[in-house]
Amino acid sequence: MAAQSKISEIIEDGDDAVELAKRHLVQPWPYAGSVGAEARALIGGGDGIYVTDASGKRLIDGPAGMWCINVGHRREELARVMYDQAMALSYNTPWYTMNAPSAELARRIADAAPGDLSHTFFTTGGSSAVETALRFMQFYNNVRGRPEKKLILSRGGAYHGSTYLSASLNGRPRDRDWMDGADELVVKLSSPDPFRRPKDMSIAAFADFLVDQFRDTVARVGADRIGAFVGEPVQASGGVVVPPDGYLKRIREICRENDILFVSDEVVTGFGRLGHVFASGDVFGIDPDMITFAKGVTSGYFPLGGVIISERLLEELRRSNHPDALFGHGLTYTSHPIGCAVALKNLDLLEGGVLQHAREIAPYFQARLKTLEELPLVGEVRGVGLMACVECVADRESKNPLQLDKDVGKRIDAHCHELGLLVRPLINMCVMSPPLIISREQVDDMVAILREGISRTMDDLRKEGVWRG
Repeated sequence: MAAQSKISEIIEDGDDAVELAKRHLVQPWPYAGSVGAEARALIGGGDGIYVTDASGKRLIDGPAGMWCINVGHRREELARVMYDQAMALSYNTPWYTMNAPSAELARRIADAAPGDLSHTFFTTGGSSAVETALRFMQFYNNVRGRPEKKLILSRGGAYHGSTYLSASLNGRPRDRDWMDGADELVVKLSSPDPFRRPKDMSIAAFADFLVDQFRDTVARVGADRIGAFVGEPVQASGGVVVPPDGYLKRIREICRENDILFVSDEVVTGFGRLGHVFASGDVFGIDPDMITFAKGVTSGYFPLGGVIISERLLEELRRSNHPDALFGHGLTYTSHPIGCAVALKNLDLLEGGVLQHAREIAPYFQARLKTLEELPLVGEVRGVGLMACVECVADRESKNPLQLDKDVGKRIDAHCHELGLLVRPLINMCVMSPPLIISREQVDDMVAILREGISRTMDDLRKEGVWRG
């Protein structure tokens, strides 16, 4: 009751919060014309798969926060662990001390990881996890006497973070239009998006094209200059791009043949989104050299991320001729005891039934969303596990996005908010990734609201003469 009372107080103070935000808060990803002077939809509470906005409206949390509230809001088990660990040990410096929860979590993660991934370096989130993996690659090649082997292969449509080096890998134009990056270190490849493949090209031929492009790029640039390939098993913020069957296995083999480290970015797909702790091995059949993770590791209850590193790489470093070489990298909150304790309890919940439920309900989730392709504005509904994207197009023949209205996703989101659903708008796309505990009835509610939100948006576009449909 105390928690509910506090939530009510926050909601009642919504007007004050909006004004304070406009005067003092810089939001992420702002536009120059409104930076430091905007307020966004205020969320005052959450429970299960739902959140409550400032007006008291109950909304299905379609994006699960930001792909992360995997076991749902208001889980007392996680809140209790945070309290208990804070009362036992709130923090210790990772520079010259350690804590038990981080050691136990590293063991649990190693048990769940594919291949010989055996050691974890903990970070504060996904961006710092990717940054750590890249800096480790640089260190690894320096110690091995290959200072020129530092280039990184990434892909169009990719999203890997907001720190300087991780953001340099991003492949969405809007992420980089006005931002600088380490462009001299990154080589970009095509997005593995079957929906956007050339007309009249089969998916099998598209997969061949992607693999040939990768192999040709390695030959052209030189394997002796390429240190790593970084890729999401499913491109999440790029629009839930699921690559062609077998594509990742073939890329993994090329990396192995050319001594290029394969970094699987599972910040989104890890910890249950695809029904497993990690999707690399269990879903896609690959054994990367490193896996980065964050978000679902604590179900968003505490900032935590990490990179799991192959035993082979560590053994090579230990056998090197430079035993005094220092990996000069660390974070104040590396291996945070509260975050690691929360992650351990979160793993208990996932392995105690949430993963099984996610695997069982995923086919129903995908099938129900697929019915939205009946709407003329919808070009494709795609996804895997409990992540999906509804991509809207001006016409299905050309598959052109709505060039005359780049905010169509926001329009749909606004209608859905009014109807009781939050979606993740991405220009002409709507992304859905609800908490893994969602029921069939709640999936039906979500799809019904999304259908109505898209239908209302079609009516708006017709009335404005933007789209004829």
